[in-house]
Amino acid sequence: MWKQLFELFRGTVFLARDVGQLRTELTQLREEMDDIQRALNKLAHNFELLSEREKLDREKHFLQLENALLRFERRLPPVKPSKDHG
Repeated sequence: MWKQLFELFRGTVFLARDVGQLRTELTQLREEMDDIQRALNKLAHNFELLSEREKLDREKHFLQLENALLRFERRLPPVKPSKDHG
């Protein structure tokens, strides 16, 4: 009987130790998950900034092309109305 009581006590002590270790590991995992979440949020934000910059770059190139076409158009001689149309 004393042996069974000792084994029960020993099992309880080991169980308490294991539960303590698991709590510590769980806390560490939560901290790691928070770090991962922050990194993902930063990555998403950087991706949004990159996409916005690409959009602005496309708009800038479009405006440059439009300006070049307008400058070219100004160098063309004026269109004379044809006698057939009026």
